[in-house]
Amino acid sequence: MNNTAVNHIRIEPNILYFGTPVVLISSSNEDGTPNLAPMSSAFWLGWRGMLGLGARAKTAANLRRTRECVLNLPSDAIAAAVDRLALTTGSDPVPERKYERGYRHVGDKFGHAGLTAVPSEVVAPPRVAECPVAMECVVEAVHPVADGGTLAFEVRVVRVWAHEEIRVPGSDDHIDPDAWRPLIMSFQKLYGLGPQVRPSRLASIPERLYRTEDLDRSRSKAPAL
Repeated sequence: MNNTAVNHIRIEPNILYFGTPVVLISSSNEDGTPNLAPMSSAFWLGWRGMLGLGARAKTAANLRRTRECVLNLPSDAIAAAVDRLALTTGSDPVPERKYERGYRHVGDKFGHAGLTAVPSEVVAPPRVAECPVAMECVVEAVHPVADGGTLAFEVRVVRVWAHEEIRVPGSDDHIDPDAWRPLIMSFQKLYGLGPQVRPSRLASIPERLYRTEDLDRSRSKAPAL
């Protein structure tokens, strides 16, 4: 018998955020002002990305209405700015579930975080100057997940911007992974490619508040399809 398998124990985590890069999504509000929201439920396939967002989130509403955004990737050097955006929302009034978790409304997200908005080239939302990577995107499709309380946005990247210091010298198509130090979210805590870089306000929310029906369904020996 495989000793590794013997060492496994069955557990039921309330969330499954094992570690992904943080994304700051900039989008346009109804009055044309920018919204800026941190998230980490994202993955990439070629020049497409899949973004998981709560259906009632301000960012989700903006993306469904305007069909465009910018995906800004912060480095671990600006973890403090990212953390200042935690527990804030562009929605006014604050949705009940977010209010229960300690969120408050902030209109000027860039100012609150101490970040700089710079114009994008082909979409309306601005880029974040301090983020080493920024990707201008258009929304290609929106897919409901589970009961529809979460939406998966399929976005197509139309422009990629990078700081000079993370580019492979002399190339226009290569990021140097030895120079690129993404900010990582793992179980609500902020890390670089090493030890945790600072405490996270988001970690003040009990993980059980993220519990979904899928956890309960997983207990069946033959989960319903």
